[in-house]
Amino acid sequence: MSESTDKPVDGPAGGSGGGGTRQRVLDDIKRAMKAGDKPRLATLRLVSAAIKQREVDERIVLDEAATLMVLDKLLKQRRESIAQYGGAGRDDLVAQEQSEVLVIRDYLPAALPEAEIDAAIDRAVSASGAASARDMGRVMAALKPELQGKADMRDVSRRVRQCLAG
Repeated sequence: MSESTDKPVDGPAGGSGGGGTRQRVLDDIKRAMKAGDKPRLATLRLVSAAIKQREVDERIVLDEAATLMVLDKLLKQRRESIAQYGGAGRDDLVAQEQSEVLVIRDYLPAALPEAEIDAAIDRAVSASGAASARDMGRVMAALKPELQGKADMRDVSRRVRQCLAG
Protein backbone atom coordinates (compact mmCIF):
# COMPACT_ATOMS: atom_id res chain seq x y z
CA MET A 1 0.00 0.00 0.00
CA SER A 2 1.36 3.35 -1.03
CA GLU A 3 1.90 5.74 1.85
CA SER A 4 1.43 8.80 -0.30
CA THR A 5 1.00 9.97 -3.83
CA ASP A 6 3.81 11.26 -5.99
CA LYS A 7 2.00 14.49 -6.83
CA PRO A 8 4.00 17.59 -5.98
CA VAL A 9 2.66 19.90 -3.33
CA ASP A 10 0.92 22.75 -5.09
CA GLY A 11 0.42 26.18 -3.63
CA PRO A 12 0.74 27.39 -0.05
CA ALA A 13 -2.22 25.30 1.11
CA GLY A 14 -0.47 22.12 -0.02
CA GLY A 15 -3.26 20.87 -2.27
CA SER A 16 -6.25 18.88 -1.13
CA GLY A 17 -4.52 15.62 -0.22
CA GLY A 18 -5.33 13.77 2.96
CA GLY A 19 -8.96 13.68 1.91
CA GLY A 20 -11.54 13.72 4.61
CA THR A 21 -9.37 13.89 7.70
CA ARG A 22 -7.25 16.78 6.53
CA GLN A 23 -10.26 18.75 5.37
CA ARG A 24 -12.05 18.05 8.67
CA VAL A 25 -9.08 19.46 10.57
CA LEU A 26 -9.10 22.61 8.44
CA ASP A 27 -12.87 23.04 8.82
CA ASP A 28 -12.64 22.49 12.57
CA ILE A 29 -9.89 25.11 12.84
CA LYS A 30 -12.36 27.63 11.39
CA ARG A 31 -15.09 26.47 13.79
CA ALA A 32 -12.76 26.69 16.80
CA MET A 33 -11.73 30.21 15.76
CA LYS A 34 -15.37 31.30 15.50
CA ALA A 35 -16.24 29.67 18.83
CA GLY A 36 -13.19 31.14 20.59
CA ASP A 37 -12.07 27.65 21.72
CA LYS A 38 -8.38 28.48 22.10
CA PRO A 39 -7.11 25.14 23.50
CA ARG A 40 -8.81 23.16 20.70
CA LEU A 41 -7.65 25.69 18.12
CA ALA A 42 -4.03 25.38 19.28
CA THR A 43 -4.16 21.59 19.04
CA LEU A 44 -5.77 21.64 15.61
CA ARG A 45 -3.12 24.06 14.37
CA LEU A 46 -0.44 21.66 15.62
CA VAL A 47 -2.11 18.82 13.73
CA SER A 48 -2.41 20.88 10.56
CA ALA A 49 1.22 21.99 10.83
CA ALA A 50 2.43 18.40 11.30
CA ILE A 51 0.56 17.29 8.18
CA LYS A 52 1.89 20.21 6.13
CA GLN A 53 5.42 19.70 7.45
CA ARG A 54 5.45 16.09 6.30
CA GLU A 55 4.14 17.11 2.88
CA VAL A 56 6.78 19.83 2.49
CA ASP A 57 9.60 17.61 3.76
CA GLU A 58 8.75 14.81 1.35
CA ARG A 59 7.41 17.04 -1.47
CA ILE A 60 4.21 15.00 -1.73
CA VAL A 61 0.52 15.26 -0.96
CA LEU A 62 -0.38 12.87 1.84
CA ASP A 63 -3.14 10.37 1.21
CA GLU A 64 -5.61 9.43 3.94
CA ALA A 65 -3.49 6.55 5.30
CA ALA A 66 -0.38 8.74 5.58
CA THR A 67 -2.43 11.49 7.25
CA LEU A 68 -3.65 8.97 9.82
CA MET A 69 -0.04 7.90 10.41
CA VAL A 70 0.87 11.52 11.19
CA LEU A 71 -2.02 11.70 13.67
CA ASP A 72 -0.98 8.40 15.23
CA LYS A 73 2.55 9.72 15.64
CA LEU A 74 1.26 12.89 17.31
CA LEU A 75 -0.81 10.76 19.66
CA LYS A 76 2.21 8.62 20.55
CA GLN A 77 4.26 11.76 21.28
CA ARG A 78 1.52 13.05 23.57
CA ARG A 79 1.35 9.74 25.46
CA GLU A 80 5.12 9.75 25.98
CA SER A 81 4.98 13.37 27.19
CA ILE A 82 2.19 12.51 29.64
CA ALA A 83 4.33 9.75 31.13
CA GLN A 84 7.37 12.04 31.45
CA TYR A 85 5.43 14.99 32.85
CA GLY A 86 3.60 12.71 35.28
CA GLY A 87 6.91 11.36 36.54
CA ALA A 88 8.19 14.89 37.04
CA GLY A 89 5.07 15.93 38.95
CA ARG A 90 3.98 18.46 36.30
CA ASP A 91 0.23 17.91 36.53
CA ASP A 92 -0.50 21.14 34.63
CA LEU A 93 1.39 19.87 31.58
CA VAL A 94 -0.16 16.40 31.94
CA ALA A 95 -3.62 17.98 31.77
CA GLN A 96 -2.68 19.98 28.66
CA GLU A 97 -1.28 16.91 26.90
CA GLN A 98 -4.36 14.87 27.84
CA SER A 99 -6.65 17.50 26.34
CA GLU A 100 -4.57 17.38 23.14
CA VAL A 101 -4.90 13.58 23.08
CA LEU A 102 -8.70 13.91 23.24
CA VAL A 103 -8.74 16.34 20.30
CA ILE A 104 -6.38 14.23 18.16
CA ARG A 105 -8.37 11.05 18.89
CA ASP A 106 -11.43 12.68 17.33
CA TYR A 107 -9.74 12.39 13.92
CA LEU A 108 -8.62 8.78 14.18
CA PRO A 109 -10.88 5.87 13.28
CA ALA A 110 -12.63 4.10 16.15
CA ALA A 111 -10.36 1.68 17.99
CA LEU A 112 -10.74 -1.93 16.97
CA PRO A 113 -12.07 -4.42 19.51
CA GLU A 114 -9.44 -6.68 21.07
CA ALA A 115 -10.87 -9.75 19.31
CA GLU A 116 -10.34 -8.12 15.89
CA ILE A 117 -6.78 -7.15 16.81
CA ASP A 118 -6.04 -10.72 17.90
CA ALA A 119 -7.57 -12.08 14.69
CA ALA A 120 -5.44 -9.70 12.60
CA ILE A 121 -2.32 -10.81 14.49
CA ASP A 122 -3.18 -14.49 13.90
CA ARG A 123 -3.70 -13.83 10.17
CA ALA A 124 -0.41 -11.92 9.87
CA VAL A 125 1.55 -14.60 11.76
CA SER A 126 0.20 -17.39 9.56
CA ALA A 127 0.54 -15.38 6.32
CA SER A 128 4.15 -14.45 7.05
CA GLY A 129 5.08 -17.91 8.28
CA ALA A 130 6.50 -16.40 11.46
CA ALA A 131 7.77 -18.98 13.93
CA SER A 132 9.84 -17.06 16.46
CA ALA A 133 10.50 -13.60 17.88
CA ARG A 134 13.06 -13.06 15.11
CA ASP A 135 10.16 -12.88 12.65
CA MET A 136 8.43 -10.09 14.56
CA GLY A 137 9.46 -7.43 12.04
CA ARG A 138 7.71 -9.23 9.19
CA VAL A 139 4.54 -9.63 11.23
CA MET A 140 4.52 -5.98 12.31
CA ALA A 141 5.16 -4.84 8.72
CA ALA A 142 2.09 -6.81 7.64
CA LEU A 143 -0.04 -5.45 10.49
CA LYS A 144 0.91 -1.79 10.32
CA PRO A 145 -1.14 -0.83 7.23
CA GLU A 146 -4.20 -2.64 8.62
CA LEU A 147 -4.03 -1.46 12.24
CA GLN A 148 -2.27 1.94 12.11
CA GLY A 149 -4.53 4.52 13.70
CA LYS A 150 -7.06 1.87 14.72
CA ALA A 151 -5.03 0.29 17.52
CA ASP A 152 -2.20 1.26 19.83
CA MET A 153 0.76 -0.15 17.93
CA ARG A 154 2.72 -0.53 21.19
CA ASP A 155 0.01 -2.87 22.43
CA VAL A 156 -0.06 -4.70 19.09
CA SER A 157 3.72 -5.15 19.27
CA ARG A 158 3.44 -6.56 22.79
CA ARG A 159 0.73 -8.99 21.68
CA VAL A 160 2.75 -10.13 18.65
CA ARG A 161 5.75 -10.72 20.90
CA GLN A 162 3.59 -12.83 23.24
CA CYS A 163 2.12 -14.76 20.34
CA LEU A 164 5.52 -15.57 18.87
CA ALA A 165 7.03 -16.42 22.27
CA GLY A 166 4.66 -19.26 22.85
